[in-house]
Amino acid sequence: MKLTFLGAARNVTGSRTMVETGGSRILIDCGYFQERKFQDRNWDEFPVPPSSIDVVLLTHAHLDHTGLLPRLVAQGFKGKILGTHATCDIAAIILRDSARLQQEDVRQKQKRHQREGRAPKHPYRALYDPDDAEDAIQQFSPVEFQRPVEIVPGVSAVWYEAGHILGAASIRLEVTEGAANKSILFSGDVGRKDMPLIRDPVTPHGADTLVMESTYGDRDHDSEVAIADQLAKVINETHEAGGNLVIPSFAVERAQDILYHFTRLLRAKKIPPTLVFLDSPMAVRVTEVFKRHESLFDAKSRAMLNQGEHPCDFPGLKMARTREQSKAINQIKGTICVIAGSGMCTGGRIKHHLLANIARPESTILFVGYQAEGTLGRHILRKPDEVRIHGQMLPVKARIAQIQGFSGHADRGELRRWLDGLDPKPSRIFLNHGEEGVAKGFAEALTKDYGIETLAPEYQSEIDL
Repeated sequence: MKLTFLGAARNVTGSRTMVETGGSRILIDCGYFQERKFQDRNWDEFPVPPSSIDVVLLTHAHLDHTGLLPRLVAQGFKGKILGTHATCDIAAIILRDSARLQQEDVRQKQKRHQREGRAPKHPYRALYDPDDAEDAIQQFSPVEFQRPVEIVPGVSAVWYEAGHILGAASIRLEVTEGAANKSILFSGDVGRKDMPLIRDPVTPHGADTLVMESTYGDRDHDSEVAIADQLAKVINETHEAGGNLVIPSFAVERAQDILYHFTRLLRAKKIPPTLVFLDSPMAVRVTEVFKRHESLFDAKSRAMLNQGEHPCDFPGLKMARTREQSKAINQIKGTICVIAGSGMCTGGRIKHHLLANIARPESTILFVGYQAEGTLGRHILRKPDEVRIHGQMLPVKARIAQIQGFSGHADRGELRRWLDGLDPKPSRIFLNHGEEGVAKGFAEALTKDYGIETLAPEYQSEIDL
């Protein structure tokens, strides 16, 4: 049995791990690389023929876990793509949106390069098109939480709620090779306790080998109370300054979390009535998916629903679905809030709102999600004197703010508590989904404190189990 780390290895995005056992190949996630310095990997040939892979298992729907599925299918993968019902619903939205955005980005890039006299590094074509996305979606096969599924002969899988986003899971594989039984647990992205909307993570049954995320293995988050107080402070200060509040946000979970906090702050009269635009067709569609999976909500959110109040809705909330509606937002006078994707500012409508606001001292750019190294969002967080957006150099005069606790990733202490709950404990731990320094530092700490060999594998490294 062998593990090969094909993504999110000493970096955060592009999650993709292959298990080979008994002549079968199982791929855990198939994600898109979002860090600028790693984006060329999206164009690389798969290390094995896609047709030789038997099945793909999804931990959750985020693009950095699902975004290369259409490319995998287009190049020959014919097997099932298994994920929870909510994961399949949301991933379908994400892949359709990704295919459309890639085609739009290609057109814009071609125009910009022609204007600037530049040659492209890659051909003027998208990684995949909408037809490829639809082909991948047709291979989705939903599974239930905590119900074992035989995925290939001799291997069964169980999905446990991970609490990261709606439908997110940790996946445990039980493998029989001859007379030997082995188990591997993939944490996926571990969520946090007591976060808005979704239920807390479930502690899975332990395993011989653990592959665990390490995104925030070097820090601790604020509490939900602190998050609400910080958000209210940013909103009120921006109102007083007379500017706009621009929030780059992931369409899945983060956008809904922000709406949840706006709903509660408005009802508590801790912020003034505010016109809020959810300027993301994908986030609008995902919010509709949330309404179809209210059984996965936590007790607090279900109580709001029972009282006739949806936790993601309030007077003043506007859904911008069309391009024309999006463009009209920047013509509005007075303070408004705009929530738009992409969450790391790598594409999408957020760039147009940054263009309109980043040079305005009265406006605020608020980051509420992880910003990977090499992304525009990370660059803006460093508060440079100027920034390039859509080929234009603009001075950075807006207030740049960040609220860490919005993250759906467990922090250092929460990851340790999740590990503490595993029974039996793993004999080896491999850390992925973390920047190199964070993953290596967290690996050293876990080895020292738990006495368990913990490694941060390199990209494309193979581990014989």
